[in-house]
Amino acid sequence: MADVVVGRDKCGEQRLVSLPLSRIRVIMKSSPEVSSINQEALVLTAKATELFVQYLATYSYRHGSGKEKKALTYNDLSNTAEESETFQFLADILPKKILASKYLKMLKEKREDEEEETDASDESDGEEAES
Repeated sequence: MADVVVGRDKCGEQRLVSLPLSRIRVIMKSSPEVSSINQEALVLTAKATELFVQYLATYSYRHGSGKEKKALTYNDLSNTAEESETFQFLADILPKKILASKYLKMLKEKREDEEEETDASDESDGEEAES
């Protein structure tokens, strides 16, 4: 594992990972269950994160419209999260983009449905009270 070189740091020395370890340490310490972080665990978490992001990007590029445009777009990532069973857990983090007008229309319909359900339950409660 020590033979793998990804990038160079500010001094020009070769690095094992390209993500900033200090940021990863802060994210890991934000969990209340974590009291101390071993340096090896930190490096392995950083490397695993890099590999995951690389796999997600490659998969999204290959299965999206990225090949045609020679670019990876947010839509490619959100489609991957929605359609791929492997990345389904990212669907909430990478939602499909919708227009504000469409969102407002969805909210309005949801409120109307909730009002209808409330009215229907109020009517059934009233009938039960009468009997």
